[in-house]
Amino acid sequence: MDARHPVARDAHDRPSTGDVPGPTWYERQIEGFGTVRIRPVEPVHDIDVIHDWVTQERSRFWGMLDADRERVLEIYEYLDSLTTHHAYLIHRDDEPVALFQTYEPTADPVGECYDVQPGDFGIHLLIGTPSGRTERGFTAAVLSTFLAFVLADPGRRRIVAEPDARNDKAIARLIRAGFVPGPQIDLPEKRAQLMFLDRAVFDG
Repeated sequence: MDARHPVARDAHDRPSTGDVPGPTWYERQIEGFGTVRIRPVEPVHDIDVIHDWVTQERSRFWGMLDADRERVLEIYEYLDSLTTHHAYLIHRDDEPVALFQTYEPTADPVGECYDVQPGDFGIHLLIGTPSGRTERGFTAAVLSTFLAFVLADPGRRRIVAEPDARNDKAIARLIRAGFVPGPQIDLPEKRAQLMFLDRAVFDG
């Protein structure tokens, strides 16, 4: 699934005050797919959805497989208190379908493991299961929308991701989106594969 799917390239982007709980920061209409909305995580409001996702076996690389609800809430309340790290829920129409986190590499352990360049901006992503079904093109549409949201800031010149080096599925997904593999690095909780996306590649 290519994150530069032609349907997404033809989408109409606009700000919104839609009916998804909380303030919507970004909205994209994708023909044949629906309305994709991005909003900041509200830890107390969103804890049930997030806890369900991060404790599923398919999310083992997220590192919270055995975390109870209170621990997950504590983590996201702490994240919500930071100015360098942020979490977002993505909705397709009114259904939450993905969790994305962003960070400034210079304020994260990742930044100690590679030569951070001006304009680098880090992301984590966790795709939810939309109503328990698999749908061709789903991940590509969601990921491309989030990347468009992130790169709407012209100061962000390069997107950095660091999936677990064993997570072949995530690495392949990012490569299809235009990311280029860098070196592997050792983080406190995992050995990670650095991945880089230059905005020129996404814009092109």
